Amino acid sequence: MNQATPRMPLDADPMHGHAVASRGSAELTIVVPTLNERANIGLLVARLREALAHIQWEVVFVDDDSKDGTIAAVRDIAAIDHRVRAIRRIARRGLAGACLEGILSSSAPVVAVMDGDLQHDETRLSAMFEIVRAGEADMVIASRYQDDGSADGAMTKLRTNGSRLATRLAQLLLKTPIRDPMSGFFMARREIVDAVAPRLSRQGFKILLDIVASSPAMRIKEIPYVFGPRLHGQSKLDSMVVFEYIGLLIAKASGDLISTRFLAFGLVGSAGVFVHLAALHALLSEGLPFTAAQTAAMFTAMAFNYTLNNAFTYRDLRRRGWRFLTGFGMFAALCSFGVVAGVGVSSLLYTNPSRWWMAGLAAAAVGAAWNYVTNSAITWRPR
Repeated sequence: MNQATPRMPLDADPMHGHAVASRGSAELTIVVPTLNERANIGLLVARLREALAHIQWEVVFVDDDSKDGTIAAVRDIAAIDHRVRAIRRIARRGLAGACLEGILSSSAPVVAVMDGDLQHDETRLSAMFEIVRAGEADMVIASRYQDDGSADGAMTKLRTNGSRLATRLAQLLLKTPIRDPMSGFFMARREIVDAVAPRLSRQGFKILLDIVASSPAMRIKEIPYVFGPRLHGQSKLDSMVVFEYIGLLIAKASGDLISTRFLAFGLVGSAGVFVHLAALHALLSEGLPFTAAQTAAMFTAMAFNYTLNNAFTYRDLRRRGWRFLTGFGMFAALCSFGVVAGVGVSSLLYTNPSRWWMAGLAAAAVGAAWNYVTNSAITWRPR
């Protein structure tokens, strides 16, 4: 007769040889966005256990569908430690969106955000938590530029200078009083984020700056920390974060009237105008009739705009493979309606030949708005 396999008690952790805390309501949720961070998961959880021994905490790893088994590593630990949770995001990318999803999934009164690359000093979490719990601040930011804080040993000179420049721009444009608005390591009362969540951008990588700019009356305190070296994996920052950051600044400076995505869509469309004119000129130079040349130039510009928008403007919703081709068909059809709408509006406004440019601008505005709204809702709709 076979004997049943004995169940592992919930308060024992065979992987690390120590007890796991009994279940209880979390006072603090730490949100960790991840992308290919498998090697860091176990190390980070072990560090959190040690640093937060006297706090009821949980950690939520929000993973952008990593290919290295990150989500499996999180679930392995979650199976024996109820304080560890995982959110797997499919067809969605971006640090800001991941952080926001993790925060909104929490029931704890206090939430923190930190990276999964072990560069943020987890020993500062308890001090940050005590400040928020005591009511001294609504948000506490771990700052690299406050008193004894530092990032000199973990960042290249170029990245350090870029970070300081971005910090200065944020302080000038948004009048943020904090020294390190570019920090990715902070803690806040969850109700603060809940209140501004509908106005926060899902794009980009600096959710802290977005929250601060959207909550001008929030009480903020900074404490120093030393930005450590990366142990495993590679940085997820790329050249597009510069554009996304500038777009976020413009969006917040405009009171969110101009979104980062709409700004990118408009810039791609402006570049497409030059592509259209260049293609039209080249085809006419080859002796092609105007109608044929104009049609070919229009489709060339549409292909250019679609490809760039798919790669950059909607890179978190990027269409691949067969969906790339079907997406182009939808994009071309919707933009054609935009052309008709723009022409119709401009024809109504064109009453004075000396003010042709006003009619032209109106047509461009109507066309751009139509194309952006319809393509966002149809071509690149979230799946």
